[in-house]
Amino acid sequence: MPENHRLEYKQQLNESLEKEVVAFLNYLGGGIIYIGLDNNGKVLGVENSDCLQLQIKDRIKNNISPSCLGLFDVIEETLEGKSVIKIIIASGQERPYYLKKYGMSEKGAFIRKGSAAEPMTSKMIEELFAKRIRNSIGKIKSPRQDLKFEQLRIYYDSAGKTLNSQFQKTLELINEDGKLNYVAYLLADNNNISVKVARYRAEDRVDLIQSEEFGFCSLIKATKQVLDKIEVENKTFTKITSKERIERKQWNTLALREAVINAMVHNDYTYELAPKFEFFSDRFEVTSYGGLPQGLSKDEFFQGISIPRSKELMRVFRDMELVEQLGSGIPRILISYGKECFHFSENYIRMSFPISLEDEQTVGETVGETVGETVGETVGETVGETARGILNRIKENPSVTREELSKKLNITVRGVEYNLSKLKKMGILVREGSTKSGKWIVVTKK
Repeated sequence: MPENHRLEYKQQLNESLEKEVVAFLNYLGGGIIYIGLDNNGKVLGVENSDCLQLQIKDRIKNNISPSCLGLFDVIEETLEGKSVIKIIIASGQERPYYLKKYGMSEKGAFIRKGSAAEPMTSKMIEELFAKRIRNSIGKIKSPRQDLKFEQLRIYYDSAGKTLNSQFQKTLELINEDGKLNYVAYLLADNNNISVKVARYRAEDRVDLIQSEEFGFCSLIKATKQVLDKIEVENKTFTKITSKERIERKQWNTLALREAVINAMVHNDYTYELAPKFEFFSDRFEVTSYGGLPQGLSKDEFFQGISIPRSKELMRVFRDMELVEQLGSGIPRILISYGKECFHFSENYIRMSFPISLEDEQTVGETVGETVGETVGETVGETVGETARGILNRIKENPSVTREELSKKLNITVRGVEYNLSKLKKMGILVREGSTKSGKWIVVTKK
């Protein structure tokens, strides 16, 4: 892809890094900087990637104000067999960001325009500063100042990241007045934050049959407890066929994990409420408080564009490797569940995951005996609608690609690959030739 409003290429690390980072921090939705690519996107690669990543993190941490820790990721990727550095930057809540050495001025503040970082005018700086969110939980004073953090220490030790005596300052658990803030309260050993996991007998909230509370402890511990509980509730169904034993969960495990963590990190705790998790007879729901961040559209939300409500919480969750990288959660959920599973209101975001009861039996001998010339109709009775649609498209064009199937059926490429794999295991599809120049063959029995 060419450079654009969310994408910047650099052949090597140079003096303009902080300027580009500031421009993305001030641009709603942030962006990505690649180091090791030329302006046209040609992969050149970098040397000594580990050392380069440390330099980048150190420069961003020390040369930009306000603190943007928790708003960027620096990772190594391999493109065309070469190592490149990828810097993912989220839009911050404390705009305008600026270069420390020049201050909040036209010489220090930049914003992304097209494929360039442009200086912000004095008027733009003043307007952004006036809108700066003052009620973020990093600025709110904790209701208690006698907090202990033994649970947090244990989790950091387990991750091989020991907390030193200055950790409260390092993790930004202290507000501008030198008092422990609400982030500290959420991460402390004891607090009044209750995370509820409930189960109802039917499809509504009339008959509550089980309710458990996790919380009153470090949010990291509460998150892990909820994940363990949901793993227990996510039952495995087993089906024995003539050829194999098939096991599957009621819900996609990875999608549920991402949904729980996304809710915990992005919940608006200024409501003084934690996310809630509810099981119904036909679905599992996750509700987090606070609607979409101001200025973020639904399309941008689904693209994975991230505007963390609390950079402090985001940083800790990433330190614990609960979050893989910025903006990765929602796209991961969409691989298994559609956009229709999300409901937005001004006060909350709700994710609703239906129980998967689709019969994925291996067709085997039965299909082999009946497929004949009516493969579309007969298989349609045994496989899902998506697989049937794929077969129909392949019958029309045996050379159709995965990408073309994805567009025609309005599903992800990974969804296409999943169904193709299933149909191949069933003995219905065979691939002849290479990935690029080959074709699909629908098996018929003579």
